[in-house]
Amino acid sequence: MYGIYVPRGKAISSGNDASKVFREIGCNRCVLKAQVLAGGRGKGGGIQFINTPEEAQACAAGMLGSYLTTHQTGQTGIKVNYLLVEEALSIQRELYLAITIDRSLRTPILIVSSEGGVEIEEIAKKTPDKIVKEPIDVFLGILSFQLRRIASRLDISGALSIKFNNLITNLFHIFVKNDCSLLEINPLVVTEDEELCALDAKIDVDDNALYRHPEFQEFIQNQDLSPPEALAKKYKLSYISLDGNIGCLVNGAGLAMATMDIIKFHGGEPANFLDVGGDASLEQVTQAFKIILSDPKVKAILINIFGGIMKCDIIASGIIQAVKEVGIHIPLVVRLEGTNVDRAKKILHDSGLPILSAKDMEEAASLVVKISR
Repeated sequence: MYGIYVPRGKAISSGNDASKVFREIGCNRCVLKAQVLAGGRGKGGGIQFINTPEEAQACAAGMLGSYLTTHQTGQTGIKVNYLLVEEALSIQRELYLAITIDRSLRTPILIVSSEGGVEIEEIAKKTPDKIVKEPIDVFLGILSFQLRRIASRLDISGALSIKFNNLITNLFHIFVKNDCSLLEINPLVVTEDEELCALDAKIDVDDNALYRHPEFQEFIQNQDLSPPEALAKKYKLSYISLDGNIGCLVNGAGLAMATMDIIKFHGGEPANFLDVGGDASLEQVTQAFKIILSDPKVKAILINIFGGIMKCDIIASGIIQAVKEVGIHIPLVVRLEGTNVDRAKKILHDSGLPILSAKDMEEAASLVVKISR
């Protein structure tokens, strides 16, 4: 659709399909790529080269259903439910290419490097001179002199430079048309027959613009999400599971970060980042509470709410409703401040639930860390 060359391949969910796809592709060598939402797959064993259909079937059977662990998955890893069977190309060299938003410049920015195929963060740390950045005018797009400058830095010339310019122009079109916050190709390879090919890509779409893209719904439904993540997405909650043992229910990303910081300051470890937002409904609060309670790692819960638009009594009612539905077997510390806080405290007091109230964040964090041990 956008004229970007990618290897021939097909996703499978059964090991028995690997040999069939290998034959359909009709090449001498293929790659099996684990389809999980994490980077670093190669180092974790999620990328395997295979030479025969029989080898493809045996390798796929071993990978499907296993848990892939990388530096982005946590210790438990992510279950591999899908594999991409893809032709292996003859590669001259690997490049890095991305378009994202530069918040300080308030504009899209193109990032390229001659060191593709590895973690760009490591390149930025060890050899920052190998990273080239070009701001892009959102109305005019990337200009000719910028394309020439980038091609020169990547040592791309002749007919290949025309392909490279077309590729970047098309990528920026994708970026704008789909409301992307990140569009990354790593590696972008130059093949032995002088083609530019995207071997792997990552696309992030601004969540606030998803309502303009109903065509993405099928991809969202097929995302490899855990049950808590799926429930959080269903109720429009911001939820990220972490490795600690203190569940956090907070409103507002800034307060969530501050809550995690103060928990760590007192020697504790947050089990999650869960932001119910500034105007959550009773149902959202109830579901958020259920998500935290479903995590077996959680040994105590801290609810830290500053009620502006969000009303504290709504939070209090949500807590009570959730506890009545699923029960609670771990300590619960609540710090409320803001709109309707007195009404909220009365609701919690009259409920008869074993809730520990804190007068401020300092006391709340200290208390929850102590009882989580």
